[in-house]
Amino acid sequence: MSSTAPGVRPRPAHTSGTTRCAYTPNGSRLVTVGSNNTIRLYKTGFDGEPINIDECQEQNVTVAAADDFFVVGSEDGTVSVYSTITETFDRFITRTSLPIRDIALSPDLKWCAVASDELTVKIVGTFDHSYIRTLKDHGRPAKHVAFDPKGGLLAVSCTDGIVYVYSLTADQPELIHKVDGIIGSLETDSDLSSEAVWHPDGRALALPTPTHDIQVVSKNDWEKQRAFSNGHLGDITALAWSPNGALLATAAKDGKVLIWETKTQSVIQKFDYNNVIDLSWHPTDNLLSFSTSEGEVYIYPDLINEQFASLLKLPKQPAPFIHDPLSEISNARRPPQPNGNTNGNGALPSRPRRDSLGSLDSFLNADDDGLGDGDDFVVDDDGAGYAAGSNRKRPHDGSGPIEHGGKRRQLMQAEYHEAFQPGSTPWRGNRKYLCLNLIGFVWTVDQDGHNTVTVEFYDHELHRDYHFTDTFLYDKACLNEQGTLFSCPPLKDQPATIFYRPHEMWTQRHDWRIQLPKDEHVLAMSLSESFVTVTTTANYVRVYTLFGLPYRVYRPKNTPMVTCASWKDYVLTMGNGPVGADGYTKLLCTIENVKTDTICQNEDTVALPDGATLKSVFFSDSGNPCIYDSTGTLLTLLHWRSPSRASWIPLLDTKLLPRLASGRKTETYYPIAVADDRFHCIILKGGDQYPYFPRPLLSEFDFSVPLTSTPPKPARAEGSDAGDEDEDADAGPESESRKLEQAFLLRTLAAAQLRDAADDDDTPGGSGGRHAQRSALARVELENPCIYDSTGTLLTLLHWRSPSRASWIPLLDTKLLPRLASGRKTETYYPIAVADDKFHCIILKGGDQYPYFPRPLLSEFDFSVPLTSTPPKPARAEGSDAGDEDEDADAGPESESRKLEQAFLLRTLAAAQLRDAADDDTPGGSGGRHAQRSALARVELEVDKTLLQLLAIECREGDERGMRALEMVELMRDRTGRMVDAAVKVAERYGRTLLGEKIRELGDKRANGMEEDW
Repeated sequence: MSSTAPGVRPRPAHTSGTTRCAYTPNGSRLVTVGSNNTIRLYKTGFDGEPINIDECQEQNVTVAAADDFFVVGSEDGTVSVYSTITETFDRFITRTSLPIRDIALSPDLKWCAVASDELTVKIVGTFDHSYIRTLKDHGRPAKHVAFDPKGGLLAVSCTDGIVYVYSLTADQPELIHKVDGIIGSLETDSDLSSEAVWHPDGRALALPTPTHDIQVVSKNDWEKQRAFSNGHLGDITALAWSPNGALLATAAKDGKVLIWETKTQSVIQKFDYNNVIDLSWHPTDNLLSFSTSEGEVYIYPDLINEQFASLLKLPKQPAPFIHDPLSEISNARRPPQPNGNTNGNGALPSRPRRDSLGSLDSFLNADDDGLGDGDDFVVDDDGAGYAAGSNRKRPHDGSGPIEHGGKRRQLMQAEYHEAFQPGSTPWRGNRKYLCLNLIGFVWTVDQDGHNTVTVEFYDHELHRDYHFTDTFLYDKACLNEQGTLFSCPPLKDQPATIFYRPHEMWTQRHDWRIQLPKDEHVLAMSLSESFVTVTTTANYVRVYTLFGLPYRVYRPKNTPMVTCASWKDYVLTMGNGPVGADGYTKLLCTIENVKTDTICQNEDTVALPDGATLKSVFFSDSGNPCIYDSTGTLLTLLHWRSPSRASWIPLLDTKLLPRLASGRKTETYYPIAVADDRFHCIILKGGDQYPYFPRPLLSEFDFSVPLTSTPPKPARAEGSDAGDEDEDADAGPESESRKLEQAFLLRTLAAAQLRDAADDDDTPGGSGGRHAQRSALARVELENPCIYDSTGTLLTLLHWRSPSRASWIPLLDTKLLPRLASGRKTETYYPIAVADDKFHCIILKGGDQYPYFPRPLLSEFDFSVPLTSTPPKPARAEGSDAGDEDEDADAGPESESRKLEQAFLLRTLAAAQLRDAADDDTPGGSGGRHAQRSALARVELEVDKTLLQLLAIECREGDERGMRALEMVELMRDRTGRMVDAAVKVAERYGRTLLGEKIRELGDKRANGMEEDW
């Protein structure tokens, strides 16, 4: 902190009274006005006497400056224009019957907004004052007016304590919002400030509050964002953003001038000056000028000390949001780079179409570097600093298509679909919905340092609402009848975490929490009655049981991942596919039964129209995949259980609803679910894209296949007001023929879905009946494709013998080896082979990429599927020196449970590979089928033994782990009953009588054929 510096002296510019100052945009002049009939022009960098303009009104109370002229308002009701070139009076532009209080020039200088003690605000043409717009909706005298940086909005601060925001884009200005409850109710002639000051990036404004704070409010949703608090002890009299928005200067009645850092909302410098009522930053220099109610002017060069002066040299900085929409979009969308890595470049949700790539001219006219001459380079025209990034363009603001005005086109990067969590909303202020569905809803409130999460249910007889303090800052959630699933992003040294909380069970509730590997984020997740599915930025799909047992980990082919959904044992994942002719990737979906390890649909194209985006994906209550796109169309996937037969069938086009087609309503619909043959949604009005608080009502619409341009009538929209029902009724009765056509189509679709489900139930569920025929005597070496990539990950291809079934399974992530994760070593690994269930490699040190002479030693590491951020310990690294072995030993023993989970995953993978080899009936396929099946039986027995060992650990932990223990018995593949008997004995050994009874019940069901087979 610093105080008044020597040499900064007050300049007695005017007599005592209201004194205002403003810099010209080029920074060459400082204009001051006051209560006497003199206007002073101070030349920047000149300490001599200012230029005086004496031909002016008295009691000048406001000034706004351009390079060549400035505008002055006075208490006699006149608004005058003066020339900075001739330094003389030029003309009057308007007059009011009551005193002027504030004026503002639009960014293009064509308009001047005038606030006075009258009940209206005038917007007058600066150069042709015959053009006048009048704002009347506020109805109280205005104290301050402020244009946003683009000139499309005007904020009017009135004496009733409300900020009225007008849109100026149409010929007639329109009141679009009232910001109430933030500024105080002040008289127009008060020295205190209630001015709305727009941040230079145009996305937010700062408002002084009666509690001596500065509150930031976002333009998109008008919600409170960050606040500059605990700085002043008196009422705010003036505030001003630095030109790049990195700093905020404020003055108050406590005699302090404070400089705040925008990013941290902390005071970085403090000065003692009394009676300051106006502040003005120099456009380019480290210079702040301010005026007082005593008629004095201060010009303060080098105001910001060396420690913080660099902040003024930064490009335009973002407004201080609680959750910045730009950073959220950047995190959600991570297009891959040529080396397979990802970056954080973001684009806004809308995907405007552009001319197709690959035209002959676009290739022939490009320069040697492939980028053309740069005439059509997308520049950072608003100076917001968002142009930096690998795709050489700032995010499009959605207001129109991206223009390429140059004579040559540059080749553009592919546009990717952004990742999203179905049923969630973005942050709006300090609140967001984590999950919305027919079970209930989960929402969170940012409390600065922690969040408060609330889980509410529609059926309070079945479940009770609850809330808790969230220190992990969960940003995603899933909710079903069994439990609630949460995830949080990495925070500092804390990796991303998955947290599952069941509602109730026959044992004590058993929460579980799993940490993902370092730097791995959750993109989307889903929760079914059988499994938890998580897609991550490492392009992994991670499947867990409901009790946290890692069940599958694989890398899908359609990446980057976009979203996922699940129902019972089925998992649907969506990702970016090949690039279309328009430069946008196709969205591909895969559906598989993770329990039976069967693929239903493999990389099937999602039927989206050109320019449309996916809004949500979910399974209906009957288990059919559904999507809702940005065109307002609901579709379901028919024949999805049959590979290569699936097709997307439209169930409802909301644009054809009578309430929209009639033109009497403008609204959109936020999809929630498909249940009871109806589309359940939330009706959004006023241009909203997401629901907000208070909790909105659910509406529902009957299916109506779009057949003709005459929109059908929906059955009802529950939760709508009476006016909605009346408008639906006014749509007129639908003809009986049309109703029957709709009924025919919908019933035909329902019959096809039921037929698919019936056929699926008759399908043998895997290897169940063959277990007893297999014996475990022989060891078989299998040939499976493996790859090792530049990220240090070893993967194998599972089901590669079956067309359209293959998936890449990670076997080892060398970055998670203790020797690397501990930070004590920096080395890489040159891959040699995969043999004997180990990764054989050469350890490279000193930054080498390839081995060299003398002949290096081979090392080997056990497989270890990357499950958590805690790196597992390899068995050994042969050929390493003693120091290496010591460091591995220092990593500490891995918990017994984690070792067994690894063994379970790896043995399950080995069983799947053996099953593929045993079932290979193609010519030239794997020989020795009997030996392979024997080995398969042996491996499956080892899987069951591993589960039995895990069961013993759960029993040892206590009764509260009973459900997880029972789940492990359900995963056992043995159908002879021997493993179930062994499980009963394990439970009884530890005194878990209730668990033993439930295991016996499970064994009886299997013996009677009542349990679904694997």
